[in-house]
Amino acid sequence: MKKFDGKTVIVTGGGGGIGGATCRRFAAEGAKVAVTDIAATGTQAVVGEITSNGGTAKAWMLDVANRDDINTVVNGAAAHFGGLDIIVNNAGISVRIAIDDEGYDEAWVKGLAVMLTAHQRIIRAALPYLRKSKSPRIVNIASTEALGATALHSPYSAAKAGVVGLTRSLAVELGRDGITVNCICPGPITTGMTARIADEHKAIYARRRTALGRYGDPEEVAHMTLSLCLPAASFLTGAVIPVDGGLMARNA
Repeated sequence: MKKFDGKTVIVTGGGGGIGGATCRRFAAEGAKVAVTDIAATGTQAVVGEITSNGGTAKAWMLDVANRDDINTVVNGAAAHFGGLDIIVNNAGISVRIAIDDEGYDEAWVKGLAVMLTAHQRIIRAALPYLRKSKSPRIVNIASTEALGATALHSPYSAAKAGVVGLTRSLAVELGRDGITVNCICPGPITTGMTARIADEHKAIYARRRTALGRYGDPEEVAHMTLSLCLPAASFLTGAVIPVDGGLMARNA
């Protein structure tokens, strides 16, 4: 048997990057995967890859800033697959803006809607199904920006710091239901969000800031997410785990 045979997982932002790698990793271990994203092209590509390799997956278009979308997709995935066991809140956007820029309020509202409010809404929609699962897991994807901030990223950093707080609070609240809630804080990872950064600048940053001297791959984050959902992690909850090549461990 594979590690997640019979389990169902919802991944937001599953159309590429860390989310796509997470979907593929769970499917390879036998999970039934609900691949959700605001862009249909990415989800269909990930589902096609999974099914061509013998896995089970279905795509849903999901705007995580839309409450009705969330309820429709969560309930639809549970009905299609016969329940839910694992939630991976991964969807995010890049928000870079100065505090005194004219569009700051809009950036703030959108950043928190996509990267924080959506997390709690998805969890709330999924709770009835998670409470019926024999091994319910929630993994929230935050960022090292929640632990040490960068200028011009205050909406992003605030949202990600909120994810850390939400994770810890819900770990305490939902522990009596046997639901574990953990958080991963990726550091510099090669994804669509970082694609616009020149390779030479990535290399310089990685050498200066990380212990391993490189950017990470989405699969390296996906493996940590998978690990948090294994039976061996059943006593781990409320954890905030940097997957950052030693970024936060380094002084200078």
